[in-house]
Amino acid sequence: MQASGAIVAEDLVKVYGGKVTAVDGVSFEVPHGQIFGFLGPNGAGKTTTVSMLSAGLRPTGGRAVIDGLEVSQNAEAVKRRIGVIFQESTADGDLTGRENLEVASGTYGISRSEGHFRAKTLIEEMHLSDAADRYAKTYSGGMRRRLELAVGLVHRPKILFLDEPTLGLDPQGRAGFWGFVQKLRAETGMTVFVTTHYLDEADTMCDRIAIIDHGKIVARGTPNELKDKLGGDVVTVKTAAGASDMSEVIRPLAGVSAVQRQGDSYRVKCTSGETLVPLAVEACYRAGAGVTGVTVKRPSLDEVFLEFTGREFREEEGPTATDKAVMMQRVRGALQGRR
Repeated sequence: MQASGAIVAEDLVKVYGGKVTAVDGVSFEVPHGQIFGFLGPNGAGKTTTVSMLSAGLRPTGGRAVIDGLEVSQNAEAVKRRIGVIFQESTADGDLTGRENLEVASGTYGISRSEGHFRAKTLIEEMHLSDAADRYAKTYSGGMRRRLELAVGLVHRPKILFLDEPTLGLDPQGRAGFWGFVQKLRAETGMTVFVTTHYLDEADTMCDRIAIIDHGKIVARGTPNELKDKLGGDVVTVKTAAGASDMSEVIRPLAGVSAVQRQGDSYRVKCTSGETLVPLAVEACYRAGAGVTGVTVKRPSLDEVFLEFTGREFREEEGPTATDKAVMMQRVRGALQGRR
């Protein structure tokens, strides 16, 4: 695999204590400017993989490449090119929002005057102006996440790693956070790598997704490609009242596996609803039956996850002991990278 993408994992392996293989030959590439979702059950190797990519852990084998730099050989340079927003809150509650940003800019060697300017700009961008000089410990959950996003962006990284960024936020807070991320991506071309427990976020926000289980990638593709692999779209075609039976007109169409008639409606199982709809409408029209309505029901990412891992994606699961240990190493590594 050529390291041409913003993020490249090539045969990554991580073995703990010479016995436990947490990551086993993981490979994928994230093109510049994409939002990439990384999903997996607890203990699947997700946290370890992200830590190797973000210079928090050294791989046992294989390599990670960030923006053209091999991570193991250029760890400090990589840390300055990436922003990392951790699942746990990292804002200092005893500092104001403005002070959090100015301290963070100083750790990256940004001059005081430039740090003041970047802090002011990000505070306005994140809609925190009214709370900029309040202690961060007084912020709501959504405000703290926006502040932490601002801190992660203060050095203007080209690649942003988000680890469960909206965990615990209400739907409005989640939507607001992702609105900021989408705006940043559109304006700067930033690449975003995200882990999330909310499959609806992965479905609607991510350009591509990879699912890891037992240390190996078990599925990858766009959300629609992953759903298509289940081969289970259901299209409901409703014809005008009194029209002739269209079952044998619809059944031979490409991708159709079953047709069930219910009065003037036809429930059609097919591989791709998007492909079938125009074919079915045209076929019915030519057979003399007008189509008055069409609906498409697609498999959800929850079903995709269950199909490829054999487990449901449970939002309430907390981090494993390995996750917690890796998380601490990531925090220490990120702080060192700012010095």
